[in-house]
Amino acid sequence: MSGHSKWSTIKRKKGAADAARGKLFTKVIKEITIAARDGGCDPDANPRLRRALDAARAANMPADTVTRGIKKGTGELEGVQYEELLYEGIGPDGALFLCEVVTDNRNRTIADVRKIFDKNNGQIGNTGSAAWAFEQKGIIRLDEEATGEEDLFEVAVGAGAENLELVGDQWVVTTARNDLDAVSKAINDSGVTVTEAALAYLPNNPKVIDGSNAKKLVRLFEALDDYDDVQNVFADFELSERALAELG
Repeated sequence: MSGHSKWSTIKRKKGAADAARGKLFTKVIKEITIAARDGGCDPDANPRLRRALDAARAANMPADTVTRGIKKGTGELEGVQYEELLYEGIGPDGALFLCEVVTDNRNRTIADVRKIFDKNNGQIGNTGSAAWAFEQKGIIRLDEEATGEEDLFEVAVGAGAENLELVGDQWVVTTARNDLDAVSKAINDSGVTVTEAALAYLPNNPKVIDGSNAKKLVRLFEALDDYDDVQNVFADFELSERALAELG
């Protein structure tokens, strides 16, 4: 069970509290707007929008906020023009980072992200400097008590899932990129509620980090994750059990 996966689970739980402060809402509403812009307002015909709406429900986002986000995406309401970017960088101990960015001002955002890397013993990289170390996969999460391992394994693998593991108090199902929606639908159709389904960049060969570099990498990760224009952060490091204990 990977240390980074445990730590990422903690970060997601923290994100639920962030919703009250608007951080999570900002990221989710951007995703809703872009999904509606690119694929239309019908979630049945737009898997990305359907996943964004699931995230909105999980964050208890008000229905009128969701509706406004969709209408801004489809052009029914005036809104900012968002651009999607992928930034790459290198942190302490050579750890590699990918940042999925949504911005209405790429010059501002690249300057801010570069500053975050610089302040945290890292540097922003050129295209291809980090992406080679990752593969995009589908990730599905559900509460441990929602179902048993055998039942979930039968449904998920039967629908095309690649892997199933228990991380903390959540089942985590991994799929090929193009199988995410089919596997998620199969799990939901079996009567089990999926709490999150999303695309993620997973490291091909994660490195285990310990000592002072662990704290530096966590600070960098959190600084990137807290920046409003960054939707998601992915890194190729895992925290050792000792590092997890030291970081609480």
